[in-house]
Amino acid sequence: MARWPWRVLLPLLLLHSSPVFFVFAQEGQDNDPSNLFKRASEMMNLRKYDGALGLLNAVLEVDPNHSEAYRQRASVLRHKCRYKEADGDYSKYLELKPGSSSVEKELSQLLQAQNALESAYGQFESHDFSKVLEYINKIVLVFSPDCLKAKLLKAKALLALKDYSSVISETGFILKEDEDNLDALLLRGRAYYYLADHDVASRHYQKGLRLDPEHSELKKAYFGLKNLLKKTKSAEDNAAKGKLRVSAEDYKAALAMDPDHTSYNVHLFLGLCKILVKLGRGKEAISSCTEALNIDGELVDALTQRGEAKLLTEDWEGADMGIREALMRAEKQLKLSKRKDWYKILGISKTASAAEIKRAYKKLALQWHPDKNVDNREEAENMFREIAAAYEVLGDEDKRVRYDRGEDLDEMNMGGGGGGFNPFGGGGQQYTFHYDGGFHGGGFPGGGFPGGFQY
Repeated sequence: MARWPWRVLLPLLLLHSSPVFFVFAQEGQDNDPSNLFKRASEMMNLRKYDGALGLLNAVLEVDPNHSEAYRQRASVLRHKCRYKEADGDYSKYLELKPGSSSVEKELSQLLQAQNALESAYGQFESHDFSKVLEYINKIVLVFSPDCLKAKLLKAKALLALKDYSSVISETGFILKEDEDNLDALLLRGRAYYYLADHDVASRHYQKGLRLDPEHSELKKAYFGLKNLLKKTKSAEDNAAKGKLRVSAEDYKAALAMDPDHTSYNVHLFLGLCKILVKLGRGKEAISSCTEALNIDGELVDALTQRGEAKLLTEDWEGADMGIREALMRAEKQLKLSKRKDWYKILGISKTASAAEIKRAYKKLALQWHPDKNVDNREEAENMFREIAAAYEVLGDEDKRVRYDRGEDLDEMNMGGGGGGFNPFGGGGQQYTFHYDGGFHGGGFPGGGFPGGFQY
């Protein structure tokens, strides 16, 4: 079998250092353009764009007039949003085969994606982050699904919009393809940081710094987090030692480090409030507890401490109202703690999308259908009721919003405290389930579950 000539092989090894090319060279594959082009097409179908790009480069090295290779390479480059290079390949194709309407359409799409990406960057600079997402989702990633720049910009916009769960999801896709991507590690770490999951945030920062110890943004994020936790610990230690004034200054210093870190600062404000109450500085304590409540209005401890602070300022009525409100909130939280957690039952997060909720419901309903669990039918029926009740609440946007607000849905027969909800129809209310396929029978379109279970 003929081996690659060095005039072909050397540029490939220099320009494309991925394992694909080394294996390709070692195997000594022939340099027939038709075979190379066929393999490149297979790579593209598998979305292995880097491998396809290397093979297409090889085709054009052997046959500089291979028009379809220019078109395919232009498509790969467009996918990766290397628009200037893609433009050149489309132009070369049209030189070789002028008048191709389909290629002219692809070239038009390329220019549209290029303009959209430029506009997205412009909107990011203008802090119109919703517009950034619109450009990227509706245009750039439609025509350039492998565009790393667009994916990272999307994650940055989501971070600016404080949609931290989505940042974690988006950067997760990037890191799955490239686990050492420093930008993705930084963004994902910041998302966990703002969710106050500091251990996970720190691990992301540390991994990035092992790859590049001098990365300025990673260093700033990592040491900023270390200093915040160190100052917080100092505040807590001084409070435990009775050094209240020093503790108060430590809390204030910690709060000044990152005013935007609300999920963590709420606890710093509360800690400061408690210290100020002990110091008898009522007005300052009221202010600090109010800041905590502005972040989390359900924080019972903050309501109680603010009531104590109002006593210090001789605001008897305000103190009484505050303590009453704290008791009411405490009762509400106790009640909420006893209700069923529909999210946990479906095994999803509280930020799950409607599609994710539906998928989880379908999977669990199929898993726990009584006809499929003959040996443990009673347990299966109980689980099936729970799953159906969970979907009845979370699958309805209005009921989900009310549930998330902590409203009592028992009156609506949602099964919150037992009784009322019965997907089998025996003695309770008959519910109609909206399930796309798979179910048949009473309560489901068309009959019962496969196997004949009736309601």
